[in-house]
Amino acid sequence: MQLPANTFKTALRTGRPQIGLWLGLADAYASELFASTGFDWLAIDAEHGPNDLRSVLAQLQAIASYPVHAVVRTASGDATLLKQYLDIGAQTLLVPMVESAEQAVRIVAATRYPPAGIRGVGSALARASRWNQVSDYLRACEQEICVLVQVESAAGVGNLAAIAATEGVDGVFFGPADLAASMGLLGRTADARVQDAVAHGIKTVRNAGKTAGVLSADPNVARKYLAAGALFVAVGVDTTLLVRAAKDLRAVFKDFLDAPQFR
Repeated sequence: MQLPANTFKTALRTGRPQIGLWLGLADAYASELFASTGFDWLAIDAEHGPNDLRSVLAQLQAIASYPVHAVVRTASGDATLLKQYLDIGAQTLLVPMVESAEQAVRIVAATRYPPAGIRGVGSALARASRWNQVSDYLRACEQEICVLVQVESAAGVGNLAAIAATEGVDGVFFGPADLAASMGLLGRTADARVQDAVAHGIKTVRNAGKTAGVLSADPNVARKYLAAGALFVAVGVDTTLLVRAAKDLRAVFKDFLDAPQFR
């Protein structure tokens, strides 16, 4: 049995932009629905979405038969947590709140088996190795693992060049909401100062020879980041899409819903 190829990592290495969608509903049926809609990648959010190891597993299984790549955003860079997500088959991890190169080094180490890292060996129990049926999984898996670190604070931006230069880090993702808050601009991701910080960050990451990513549900802003050189850009969130569509549909019948009752 062959190790599944990480098509997302390959696309980034060849410079092909990848357009993604954020998933926070924490439901495999919903994730499969979105997997059928043609996006390049889907971010399963275990930081702010109500996900746990089993719900992420169910979503990975639901998405697996579709031509879309699953990116798992973890709750933290805890080595045990990263090991578990890798074992259930996640090939791309997005780790939030990274503020230093030292932190990035620890994250990379958690995704590598010894002697290169500290990942515990449990492949006989792991979906990732197809329960030890993937040929030479222990030695080959590293080439298909993609490590993305999320910079979303003024401290992280200050250390960005060193973070991006960390060996084993494949890309840096910018979190505009937390970055705005860190800059004293809570809730103001559209502020020019936030957008300029992200655009400058994208340039810094590219100068380090790595790929940059970001989330923006505003199509114009998302296009701006793509034009600045970001290669993996999430352009929407499932919860936001659902709420907006429901409210828009209700508005179509506003005259009836708001009218006095009649018999």
